[in-house]
Amino acid sequence: MPDVFVNYRTGDEESAATMIARELIRRFGNERIFFASNSIEPGRRYPVELVRAVGECQALLAVIGPRWAEVRGADGRPALEAEQDWTRREIQTALERGVLVIPVLVGKVTRIDRAVLPDDLLELADCQYRRFDHRNAQSDLTALGDALARLLPELGAADRDARAVRERAEAKSREKSARDTGHTRMRTRDVEQRVRGGIGNLNGDLSGTFVNEPQGPVNTGPGHQYNAPHFEGDNTGVQFTAGDNSGTVHQRFERERRHSDDGR
Repeated sequence: MPDVFVNYRTGDEESAATMIARELIRRFGNERIFFASNSIEPGRRYPVELVRAVGECQALLAVIGPRWAEVRGADGRPALEAEQDWTRREIQTALERGVLVIPVLVGKVTRIDRAVLPDDLLELADCQYRRFDHRNAQSDLTALGDALARLLPELGAADRDARAVRERAEAKSREKSARDTGHTRMRTRDVEQRVRGGIGNLNGDLSGTFVNEPQGPVNTGPGHQYNAPHFEGDNTGVQFTAGDNSGTVHQRFERERRHSDDGR
């Protein structure tokens, strides 16, 4: 079942209708867009196919150019006045069904003249339209496709352009995640190398100063900490021996005992 029926008049902006149909087919898929010259298989009865398609579609685009109301039929009268005119019948059927009907005004057409419309098409003049200009073809086609994708959810789900945008965004997200993971691994390796090397200053989710197998005096924070013997004054002070830094050994040498030892 086609979602969108592209209606146009032979002899009036057929090239614009073809461009519109091709772009919509590219974006939404061939089976969702009905365009008579493309959608009716050879040998099929076109009256039956036209009636079926317009009776099943969810939206009809009425492509209207400068000669849309002027093209004449075999009897010399404007084709639009004939009740059996296919362009007229397709629009009439869509209006009666109450589906979305979007006039697409091509080129210099600025409005739909109610005076040229038969009574059964007067409602067409009240429908909000879109514009198509060959000079702005790509932007106008994109805007028309975006509107259809928004108004017809099932059609929007088949939007190849929207899917491509999502895939590009997901690919960028995966690349960013991979870069972030790589940076984290590099930082982890750097930390490990610093730990193996001895002393380092950690940042990020680690903090402070770390010490690995100190061989001399080391200060890791506020206050005094010593990792080698230290004597003050005339040996009457305190000796600090750090070892594994888990405690401090205090030894005091009294003058009297030294004097006694010197006397021997």
